[in-house]
Amino acid sequence: MSRALAVEEVLALPAAVDLVTAGRACGISRTTSYELARRGEFPVPLLRLGAQYRARRVDLLALLGLEQTAASPAA
Repeated sequence: MSRALAVEEVLALPAAVDLVTAGRACGISRTTSYELARRGEFPVPLLRLGAQYRARRVDLLALLGLEQTAASPAA
């Protein structure tokens, strides 16, 4: 069984992640993630690309109440 992702790991995710990674970010198992996706009940909107699901990092951050801090412009 995979462990849930730490906050630092979630913040470091790419712009879009696979369903299993999105599930780990939410503390949801692989099996439950796929069940929720099939029923259209995953906690964040999913993109369907052929037979694969993708979740946007921005949606995961919003769900988890995390804010991605933008790099500060050089002074």
